[in-house]
Amino acid sequence: MKYLVSLITDETADAKPASSEAEGVAAEMERFMDELQSSGSLDDWGAKLGPSAEARTLRYGDEGRAVVTDGPFAESKEHLGGFYVIEAADLDAALGWASRVTAIVRAPIEVRPLVGDAGA
Repeated sequence: MKYLVSLITDETADAKPASSEAEGVAAEMERFMDELQSSGSLDDWGAKLGPSAEARTLRYGDEGRAVVTDGPFAESKEHLGGFYVIEAADLDAALGWASRVTAIVRAPIEVRPLVGDAGA
């Protein structure tokens, strides 16, 4: 089964890690992703996302066309910061991989099963 692993970031956080700490986290994540890939569990590398302030939200408007607004719709300090897709036997296995990520980045991680042709 395939799962979307979403990394949640707080763009308003005052405390930015020191460069040496950030380098350590990056190195740990690189090792983790290498292990995930070599295990055959990494389905798609996904991507790190740009700031939510650069996002645009589209909605189908009353005029019969898409209406574009700035930023994400959700009023939140936490936003989707990046994602990847993994292949796992079940939700518990997916959560096992994701628990290692949250321990590295010290930030929330969301795991959701993909459905249809992309997943089960």
